[in-house]
Amino acid sequence: MKKLLCGLVFLIALCPATAPQAAGRLPAFTMDSQFLTPPEGMATIGDSHGDIAISPAGEIYVSVQGGDHSGIQVYSAKGRYLRNVPGAPTDLHGFIVARAPDGTPRIFGVSRLAQHIVELALDGRVELDIPAAVIPDQYKEHGEGKPATNLTGIAVAPNGDIYVVDGYGLDYIHRFDKNGKYISSFGGKGAPWNFDQAHKIAIDTRFTPVRLLCTDRRHRRLVQMDLNGNILGVFGEGLRLPSALAVRGNELAVGELEGRVTILGLKGEVIATIGANDNAAEVHVNTTPPTVWREGLFYEPHGITYDAAGNLFVTEFNQWGRVTRVTRK
Repeated sequence: MKKLLCGLVFLIALCPATAPQAAGRLPAFTMDSQFLTPPEGMATIGDSHGDIAISPAGEIYVSVQGGDHSGIQVYSAKGRYLRNVPGAPTDLHGFIVARAPDGTPRIFGVSRLAQHIVELALDGRVELDIPAAVIPDQYKEHGEGKPATNLTGIAVAPNGDIYVVDGYGLDYIHRFDKNGKYISSFGGKGAPWNFDQAHKIAIDTRFTPVRLLCTDRRHRRLVQMDLNGNILGVFGEGLRLPSALAVRGNELAVGELEGRVTILGLKGEVIATIGANDNAAEVHVNTTPPTVWREGLFYEPHGITYDAAGNLFVTEFNQWGRVTRVTRK
């Protein structure tokens, strides 16, 4: 019955550089917001303001901040709830599953309330814990209390360097080595970056050398930099409050808070738009209830990832929690 309810199919032309199908043949995406089976006794996954990632084994990791199973929930590739990551923070706003320099898959995340940068083994064992307090005070907001950050996103370079962004603070990007030693900071609200809510960052592996990509949310654009923070250009403009990024092959998928996912090509050209919701009252709010949800539409995409087959998984900022599988046909 679930599959019958979610059979809305979108036909979207891909450019030849990214299309896996024969030339001239349109691919299809199906959107299934009921793909995950929540933990027993729960109708939805729980209050979510987090992220989503896929492990090398194909398991789905989702950060959830509220409900009976807050923390990081783990699902099978078929969407069945398996377990929670033991001891994982319940406030991971941005996280990824990436390989450490030794090749071991790890969870790298930023704890939004505690303001810690963490590296966890997939079984929850803490490998690294970097308090934001080690970031120099000159890059922090100065109010009535101690100088503060509000970290929101994380990326890990091929050499193991860790980048975190102060997306709800002063929009600086801070760099650490693989052992957690502070290296440098760049970005911010001033020239030449001019960020306004640099929400999430990602390593863009589509180029050689790889690049650092940042969602400049309120400017509705993406900004490309080298790994030292030097701007390479604007990549994608006119987006609906870009909030999350995922890279696969030559594609870049962007989750947008105003109810849409956009896939961009190597030059920033739009390859596809998926689940566009044009009802302003329903998007960019985390209070849209399950009774309103309609299959085939997004409400507030906040985290996005590809699996090995090129399917997308999108988690939304929502009090009840909503995850959609976008299947590539």
